[in-house]
Amino acid sequence: MEKKLRLLTAIFVTCLLVANIIAGKLFILGRFVLPAAVFVYPVTFVVTDTVSEVWGKEEANGIVWLGLLANLIMTAFLYLGQVLPPAPFWELQPAYEAILGAVPRIVAASMIAYLISQLHDVQAFLFWRRVTAGRHLWLRNNLSTIVSQLLDSVIFITIAFAGTVEGAVLINMIAGQYLVKFILALADTPFCYLAVRWARKGGVIADEGSSG
Repeated sequence: MEKKLRLLTAIFVTCLLVANIIAGKLFILGRFVLPAAVFVYPVTFVVTDTVSEVWGKEEANGIVWLGLLANLIMTAFLYLGQVLPPAPFWELQPAYEAILGAVPRIVAASMIAYLISQLHDVQAFLFWRRVTAGRHLWLRNNLSTIVSQLLDSVIFITIAFAGTVEGAVLINMIAGQYLVKFILALADTPFCYLAVRWARKGGVIADEGSSG
């Protein structure tokens, strides 16, 4: 069980860091402009829901805080790479700064949205677990993730872009991101069941009920 928890933690941190790195890549989906990270970040909610279900609140919150620490370390080293004097023959400094350069407002928005949404996801998942008496994993998985993703989208977009774009554009950005995240949250339910079933093999640690 401990090895499975370590593996899930590694997946969580990896997806979180990758999401923050590729978030600068924007693409068009219908009439919405979305960051590439929109397909990676939802994986982190599957992991926290799985850990909450099998190992409980303390372990799930621990992963969230570990992710924040990893983000801070990554940001610090990316900034170090940015400020180191480039070799005279290395002409990619502008590209490095454009893609990996840390914009303080964006970083702050990302960190705040991440922490609030992930901690909410853990709390909400366990709340619905108590309400459903440990049954209906699909329900608590969706209810916790859907609201958490809304919090993440609203907080991040508002802090990062309020005052820099028109209100209508801001709402469109929030709506676009959340629509995709909402669909992905519904689609991840089978994966949550598979992950919980895989994690439970060998014993059940959490004592707040059983999944169903």
